Amino acid sequence: MDTGQTLEVFIERGFLTKEQARQIADLAGPGGKSIDTVLIESGVVDEANFLHGLAESLGVEANDLSSFEPEAGTLALIPSGLARLHGALPVAASGNTIFVALADPLNTPVLEDLRFALGREIVQVVGLPSRVQELIRSHYGSEDSSIKEILSQLGGDMVVEEGDGDQFNQQAVQAEANSAPVVKYVDAILDKAIAARASDIHFEPFENEFKIRYRVDGALYELDPPPVRLALPVISRVKVMSNLNIAERRLPQDGRIQRQINGRQVDLRVSTLPTAFGESVVLRVLDRSSVNLDLESLGMPAEIMDYILQVIEKPNGIFIVTGPTGSGKTTTLYSCLRKINTVDSKLLTAEDPVEYEIDGIIQVPINDAIGLSFSRVLRAFLRQDPDRILVGETRDAETAQIAIQASLTGHLVFTTLHTNDSTGAVTRLVDMGIEPFLISASLECVLAQRLVRKICTACRTAYEPSEQVLGSLGLSIHDIGDKTFHYGKGCEQCNYTGYKGRKGIYELLKISDPIREMINDRAPGVLIRQKAIELGMTTLREDGLRSIYDGLTTIEEVVKYT
Repeated sequence: MDTGQTLEVFIERGFLTKEQARQIADLAGPGGKSIDTVLIESGVVDEANFLHGLAESLGVEANDLSSFEPEAGTLALIPSGLARLHGALPVAASGNTIFVALADPLNTPVLEDLRFALGREIVQVVGLPSRVQELIRSHYGSEDSSIKEILSQLGGDMVVEEGDGDQFNQQAVQAEANSAPVVKYVDAILDKAIAARASDIHFEPFENEFKIRYRVDGALYELDPPPVRLALPVISRVKVMSNLNIAERRLPQDGRIQRQINGRQVDLRVSTLPTAFGESVVLRVLDRSSVNLDLESLGMPAEIMDYILQVIEKPNGIFIVTGPTGSGKTTTLYSCLRKINTVDSKLLTAEDPVEYEIDGIIQVPINDAIGLSFSRVLRAFLRQDPDRILVGETRDAETAQIAIQASLTGHLVFTTLHTNDSTGAVTRLVDMGIEPFLISASLECVLAQRLVRKICTACRTAYEPSEQVLGSLGLSIHDIGDKTFHYGKGCEQCNYTGYKGRKGIYELLKISDPIREMINDRAPGVLIRQKAIELGMTTLREDGLRSIYDGLTTIEEVVKYT
């Protein structure tokens, strides 16, 4: 349920101040309790006022549904796949009209979708969202059962011969991709992956099978594979949704899908790749409601946080964040920009692609196909009178050179590099051909980061690690004293993985005078690293140990990423 919209309803009705709304929004953050539960438990409104407030704002009737149990005939009015997909529960019917309670009462466009799909008049009633969700789950089964139900509708006669080259039957494939069962199946897959907090969805055709996998907290999980004959219509459906050319199957294509899923605005970046057995398609999920762009919520150690807060207020210099793909670099930089996004500051970003739109910041998508590269955009930025600039990635010497010139002429520049640790950023810039004196003059700090999976709080269990496991961290029994270690046993909440959510571990290289001298002297990265540790730098491994001792992650995760 959309937290912001719901809080607006109760601010307008005088139940909440804006400050209280902010505090409640934090409690109902990603992975937390539902907004109706938080509002009622905090005593801001009782159940009756919550229902009355929402119903009044929508101009519909309220029904608390506390003792409501739908009859089989009522449930049959909406097929289970559709009910789960739209979070819709039929509560009664009269003539051609179905009365429906939504798991997200404010997501009213769903009513139009239901009218179209069912050919019936749909009238909304407002029920307690958590109760509606519970009734849908208990009466309509799991996402898996709705997917199986849709698969059973995809009869054996739905086969389109692929042919090759000129023989590709575009009309037949397009008709197949837009057929109701394929549309429902793809929607159900997206719904299931987003409900599981997936960051990527993979559609992979092989010679004798068609795999669908999704990535949650950095690990890949496979769905029950559909029949291999569905590969072409399903992948074509995804291409239709993202406005790609379904007849072009020899070249990679990139597109974008924007849609409301379970009342949340979700952006899906689509990438196709021609393979020996058809096109492989990967969807990157950008769920705006599940990303928290508050610097304070990133879980940085206090000393790193304080230093970064000082750096981002400086008038000029370069702040680099390093780490592999998917380590949260963009989220960290966006959080920094949000902190300094004030009326008296002009912020410009060059990104490939723009991941999250932020009000008040001019964001430019890179397009190499037409020559709009990072370096070209960065040159144009300098004529736009900016105060702060974000360059999505420093890929080449030209971009690095312009970024350094920008910082030396009075701009604060944020950028990312792909290096293993913080001192590797200095070495990488030197390797690109940047003069060391320019690096030392412009660089303010380098933050290296990784994302490790967090232990599921519902099944977290203490244990004593063996000497061998401790040895993988370079520790012995004597080093750990009375410290407690934890792991996740696995439960329904974490899909029996033992992990739920991720957190950052960080390493900050402060460019102090001794480090500047070493950069000017072209000292090797190893020596710069040793000096930084002498000066008090906490390494990624040490910050990982802090997370282990705090009971937030496991030894295996820290060893894997450091």
